[in-house]
Amino acid sequence: MSDKAHVQVVQRQFGEQASAYLSSAVHAQGAEFALLQAEVAGRGEARLLDLGCGAGHVSFHVAPLVGEVVAYDLSAQMLDVVAAAAQERGLGNIRTEQGPAERLPFADGSFDFVFSRYSVHHWIDVGQALREVRRVLKPGGVAAFIDVIAPGTPLLDTHLQAVELLRDTSHVRDYAAAEWLRLVGEAGLQVRSHARQRLRLEFASWVERMRTPEVFRAAIRALQQAVGEEVREYFEIAADGSFSTDVLVLWAKR
Repeated sequence: MSDKAHVQVVQRQFGEQASAYLSSAVHAQGAEFALLQAEVAGRGEARLLDLGCGAGHVSFHVAPLVGEVVAYDLSAQMLDVVAAAAQERGLGNIRTEQGPAERLPFADGSFDFVFSRYSVHHWIDVGQALREVRRVLKPGGVAAFIDVIAPGTPLLDTHLQAVELLRDTSHVRDYAAAEWLRLVGEAGLQVRSHARQRLRLEFASWVERMRTPEVFRAAIRALQQAVGEEVREYFEIAADGSFSTDVLVLWAKR
């Protein structure tokens, strides 16, 4: 698939579901929001890039604490949702801009912070995007990346990538923690810390949020039922298809 074709898939997948992501509990809630807020506390003059902002939940949480937030996403419909919600919440320091993570339309050293949450697994060239993050960060600037990560073993990795792709055809890859550390380092960023947390995904809302076609929903359930006990235990697969996965919270600096 070409880069252009993938962009079209992402725009189609998320444009139709933009409002669903604004109300999604998975996206609107999370312990990591407190970590992001603590990082920017006392930095009322700071400029922050919410990279792959989706429905804008990171932007909404940090905007009251900084000078400006640029909510950046590939989906114009997502950005419309962010702009409308920011206005309703009285967050006048949020502005939106559209584009891919691999080509950021900002000058070198434009931002004090770059935060990205549940977006990286859609990027077609993570290495290039991370180099762009480094470029737009000021010297000493901080980046935070939060995303589902792949387990370290091929068996578990293959299962996760399969169900992710069946659920959402714009999925590229959930990277393992070791891959993350390598990619971030190769981009010229210094890893400050990283930690794992567990995320529970309720099956019905997970597939409904993406409007996954019934044939793919059935395929996911058939796959879950066919896997061995090791896979079932690791992902804590329930009778209704709900399951758990790992999330990485990684901090880096330029």
